[in-house]
Amino acid sequence: MTIDRVASNNQAQIFLAQLLKAEQNLNTAQEQVATGKVATDYAGMGSKTATLEAARSSAARADAVNSATQLAVNQADLQDTQVTSLANLADQLRQAVTKAAADGDASTLMGQAQSIFDQAVQILNAKDGSGNYLYGGGKDNTAPVTVNSLADLQALPSASDAFANGTIKKSVNVGDGQTVQVGLLASDLGTQLFQALKDVADFNAGASGPFGNPVTTAQSTFLSGAIQTASAASQDLNNQAAGNGFVYNRLQDVMSQQQSLSTLYKGFVSSLEDVDMGQAVSQLNQNQVALQAALHVTAQLGQISLLNYLGVSQTG
Repeated sequence: MTIDRVASNNQAQIFLAQLLKAEQNLNTAQEQVATGKVATDYAGMGSKTATLEAARSSAARADAVNSATQLAVNQADLQDTQVTSLANLADQLRQAVTKAAADGDASTLMGQAQSIFDQAVQILNAKDGSGNYLYGGGKDNTAPVTVNSLADLQALPSASDAFANGTIKKSVNVGDGQTVQVGLLASDLGTQLFQALKDVADFNAGASGPFGNPVTTAQSTFLSGAIQTASAASQDLNNQAAGNGFVYNRLQDVMSQQQSLSTLYKGFVSSLEDVDMGQAVSQLNQNQVALQAALHVTAQLGQISLLNYLGVSQTG
């Protein structure tokens, strides 16, 4: 006689399902160990997908603000150096006028004034790393100072006519709809200094000029007043340098805040999508053992018959 196998079709289907599940678990564990991620698609993240994408978006926004703020910090840093230099030039003019008045010798004053003017123009017509005029105020492609010599400045009706910059000062978005004004205008920086220089040039070209050695009574009187004009220009530029420094410090604070936010959001993203590698490797080993066991049981299933238990021959 023939003895049928013990295993039924239902049992075979159950064992096959367990085998497929063990294989799927092993594949998932292998992928996690290989990528370091819980899953590589939204389906694998399940209900955490919306939270994950919100955190990623927030991190990207913080990084974007931080990058823009870094550019503004670089600009403010450059402006600090240049505005301080302009203030020093105004103070050099004050010192030159003071010395001329004290010594009664103004024979070198115009040469010093021309040198101060040339350096000031170079600063006010400075360009940024992209080749745009730093103090153009929206007219980035046009030199904000239009005169090339002290004689050109002297020929103008007013010192303010020497400037062709726009009126829009650059600002940077620092998040949450807030902006910080970082740009400066050549006309705001240079008008008082240029006026002080123009006054000296106008007097030198006038009826009481030119300056020489010794100075006349009229020249001495003028120089005494010019000291105050140059001092006011220097003080104005020092005030603008201080304001620029305040902006610089605020932008540094913004960068620190945005970096902290970015780190926070990226840490949250990591907690959602990154696996614990030690745990993942351990799970991989367990799944390998589970799959081997399922394969072994499935292979043995087809070999089991009543003869294993009854001790009788399969043929009669």
